[in-house]
Amino acid sequence: MQIKDSTFLITGAASGLGAATAERLVAAGGRVVLCDLSDAVHDHAERLGEAARAVRGDVTSGEEIQAAVDAAVELGGEGGLAGVVHCAGVVSVGKLVDREGNPADLEAYNRAIQINLVGTFNVMRLAAAAMSKNAPGEDGERGVIINTASIAAFDGQVGQCAYSASKAGVVGMSLPAARELSRHGVRVMAIAPGVFETPMMSEIPDEAAQALAAAVPFPKRLGRPEEFARMAEQIITNTMLNGEVIRLDGGIRMQ
Repeated sequence: MQIKDSTFLITGAASGLGAATAERLVAAGGRVVLCDLSDAVHDHAERLGEAARAVRGDVTSGEEIQAAVDAAVELGGEGGLAGVVHCAGVVSVGKLVDREGNPADLEAYNRAIQINLVGTFNVMRLAAAAMSKNAPGEDGERGVIINTASIAAFDGQVGQCAYSASKAGVVGMSLPAARELSRHGVRVMAIAPGVFETPMMSEIPDEAAQALAAAVPFPKRLGRPEEFARMAEQIITNTMLNGEVIRLDGGIRMQ
């Protein structure tokens, strides 16, 4: 798939991985609809210029994500919605039993599952329905879906039961979704980032962030959002990438 003159929906696009991906696709000649709960998404779309639109949306809402998909289809014109890069998500940390012997907060677990897993399914189902109506391009391709998993899906640490479960679910959906949507010419991929310089990382102490960076075999630093964006670009343009999860982590394996 060519990025130039194609239109993409990006969730979690106000900052971090989503914002960097939007910048990369616009720089490559694409058009983007940015979707985020933060009002900052409008400022980012304005900075990107005429090729960008902003829609405030909750990934767990069918109505709001349908509105974002519709906006992308409209922006795409005859080409419709070519792809979605789903970056919206939350971090959840909490032990099953705390130091005082109290059980974990069930609502916190539900929130992580709803946003990270159900939200991913919601975006996939609505985007896939729109892309299935596209005219087929080269190789019969009609669209591409790129979801964001995490290395926590494979190397979950203490306190990450909710987060690891939600991201493992994203991993688990990749192959069956790719198999199902193959009849429509829609590819499904997932990127599993390691420790990246995103707003989520600002929530942990500097000492802990430095320790995580030092644990990366090479390069010994946190990942940069633009490196995630480059991976998304490669997936979009390489049609043979399908049904797979790519770890983007510098070789780190969490303790």
